Amino acid sequence: MSAAVLIIENDPESGPGRLLDWLEASGFTPVVVRAWAGEPIPSGIGGHAALILLGGGMLPDADDASPWLKAERELLQAAHNRVPVLGICLGAQLLAHTFGGEVLGKHGLPEKGVTELRLLPDAEDDPLLAGLPSTVRAVESHQDQITRLPDGAVLLMSSERCPHQMLRLGQSWGVQFHPEVTTDRVRRWDPERVRSLGFDPAAVVAEAEVYDAELEAIWSAVFGRFLERTGSGATFGA
Repeated sequence: MSAAVLIIENDPESGPGRLLDWLEASGFTPVVVRAWAGEPIPSGIGGHAALILLGGGMLPDADDASPWLKAERELLQAAHNRVPVLGICLGAQLLAHTFGGEVLGKHGLPEKGVTELRLLPDAEDDPLLAGLPSTVRAVESHQDQITRLPDGAVLLMSSERCPHQMLRLGQSWGVQFHPEVTTDRVRRWDPERVRSLGFDPAAVVAEAEVYDAELEAIWSAVFGRFLERTGSGATFGA
């Protein structure tokens, strides 16, 4: 029987994407809870091997508009340092906010599309990042960002527009970027929305196409290392 990984989906436009293929190729079973559609968030991690919190357009404490966020923060607290946790975009902001950091809405300059990220010194011995080049690329899609890390958090990556791109807190990791987003998903972004953020929609799509194989290779490997932290014995690509 394969190990199950719990995935919380906060927005119909921010699904698990590539993660499903990577999980299944590694012998894991994804269990997706569509919180935005009213599916109940578990009160604890149960028998799941890991927890993944996906993105969304809301702030991590926007409980009035997104009432499930309180339960999601409680689940995060229950899972933290019990199983590996990965927070993506809003998920990273939830990690920071829940443990005492700060997140601000529409802060700084937005990022949309393939963006260069700089690995910081603490990434050299990080279990997920050790051995990676000093700069990598990832797909971004955000206006809100983490502005202060929780006490004890380690900053692993930055970009020109966003200092807090990746953090580690115990056995929980948060990434502001989107390793799960496919090039096909970028093609379906609303061009007017992309343009309103100051980006050329055609250029955003073209860059995603150029770097598609690179993005798949880097982030599938990093995600595989995350799955190895479950201790389930499964390895990526097995």
